Amino acid sequence: MTGKNCCLTTKDFAVLEVMLERRRAFADPMVDMLEHKLANADLVSIDVVEPDVVTLNSRVMFCIDAGPAETRTLVQNEVRGPVGSSLSIATRRGLCILGLAQGQSAIIEQADGRHESILIKAVLYQPEAARRAVKEKSPTEVRRPYGLTLVYSAAADRRPLGETAGMRQTEDDDPGPSAA
Repeated sequence: MTGKNCCLTTKDFAVLEVMLERRRAFADPMVDMLEHKLANADLVSIDVVEPDVVTLNSRVMFCIDAGPAETRTLVQNEVRGPVGSSLSIATRRGLCILGLAQGQSAIIEQADGRHESILIKAVLYQPEAARRAVKEKSPTEVRRPYGLTLVYSAAADRRPLGETAGMRQTEDDDPGPSAA
């Protein structure tokens, strides 16, 4: 992988370090690419990473070799999300785009020796930027989770489904022989 330095959050850096240690044990061919990524990365805190930088779980639009734009969510493991909507950092392309910024490009060498150029067109969603946006809102702007609004409140004398009601007694009721 060649290109300018990338910008990794401390969290993403730690994930790649663990990935590198596991792959070294199996003499994985991606070890060199992982070492290069970690050695040339600028580290930043998740609180200050720019919103146009690709981080884990970011939704990214990119082009390969000036082809049509593709949109994927960058994930740690392929099993997260619907088929075709995610790109794992365990792949050469996924690892390459991690840490790149919008407008930045990089060249990667595939296992068969071909070279590909990847251009980041846009970072459509970044979890760190979304988290900061929620924190910056004033309390009056913060909405209920999931946009839920209470529309009806049951009366206090109603019991939840499945709960059995206890014995109710009024003043005129005769409690019966067991009360004696």
